[in-house]
Amino acid sequence: MEVIKISHYRSQVGEMLLGSYGEKICICDWKINPRRGVIDRRISRHLNAIYDEGMSDVMIDTVKQLDEYFAGKRREFSIPVVFTGSPFQCGVWSELMKIPYGTTMSYAELAKRINNPKAVRAVASANATNPISILVPCHRVIGSNHKLTGYGGGLDVKQQLLDLEERVIGASLTL
Repeated sequence: MEVIKISHYRSQVGEMLLGSYGEKICICDWKINPRRGVIDRRISRHLNAIYDEGMSDVMIDTVKQLDEYFAGKRREFSIPVVFTGSPFQCGVWSELMKIPYGTTMSYAELAKRINNPKAVRAVASANATNPISILVPCHRVIGSNHKLTGYGGGLDVKQQLLDLEERVIGASLTL
C-alpha cells in the first residue's frame, strides 16, 4: 500500500491537518471538521494508501506558503495538489481554484461556471467535502443572499479568512 504522510499545522484561525501523497498535497483541512472521518476514508480509499505521521518536502513548502498567506504576503499558492473525489467533485474543486483572492461567489454562480446551473446543491455538497481548504479556496463561496453558509472549519473561521483577504486587498489599494 502507498502512504499518505500527515502532520498538523497550527494556523492563526485553527489547527489544520496536512497530508501529502507523493509530492502533492491531498489534505489541507481543518482538524476539527464534522466530515473529517468521511473525507479521510475517501482519500485513503481513492489513493489506496494508509496514513502515517511525517513530513515531506511539499508539506514543508505548504507550511511556508500558508504562513505567508496568513501574514498577508501571499495571494496565490504554487503547491501541487491531487484531488480525490468523483469527476464532478474534482470539476468543482478545479473551478474553486479560479476564484480570485479577496472575492466571493455564490454556489449558484459556481454551478453556472461548471456549465450545470441546476446543480447548486451538488456544488454545495462538493464544496463541503473539499479536503484542500485555503489552497482550494472553498471559503470564498457564499450563499446567493450574500450570507455565509457552511464551512468545515466553522463559519467564524470562514469569516476570518474572508476578512484577512479583504484587509490585504484594502491595504494594497492604499499603497
